[in-house]
Amino acid sequence: MTETHAKILFRYHSDILDEEVVETLWSEIIDSEKGIYKLDNIPFYGPLIATDDIFYAKYDEIEETVVYKETIEISGNSIIQVVILKDSFDKEIIREKLKVMNCLSEGFNEKYFVVEIKEDIDYSVVKHFLNEYLELEILDFAEPCLSKKHSDDLLK
Repeated sequence: MTETHAKILFRYHSDILDEEVVETLWSEIIDSEKGIYKLDNIPFYGPLIATDDIFYAKYDEIEETVVYKETIEISGNSIIQVVILKDSFDKEIIREKLKVMNCLSEGFNEKYFVVEIKEDIDYSVVKHFLNEYLELEILDFAEPCLSKKHSDDLLK
């Protein structure tokens, strides 16, 4: 049996936490000898990469694992970080509505989750939806990894 995925270590500065963060993310092995992988996880904190991006990673002697080095090919997907501000609000309500818009998400805890916006989704619709909850002071969100396509969606 051949391995199809590997866990890759990502180390970067998180603007949300304002500190250096280490995150291990599942990635599809494209060419292990050349160190080429495709991200198959939604990153919780990383501003560097989105799902389906292709990147270079290399074994690091100090970390004793394979570590992300640089993104080679951008998928066009985006990652949005959402924080629930209202104590009694169930984040699953928003996650379910995003799912209906074909935006998958991963929850970190009761107050924080990340959303994958695939390239073919009109981000202006998603942002309008999030802004409605922002205006109600139910949530706040950040766009740490917004693709050019999704930035362009907002200019329409």
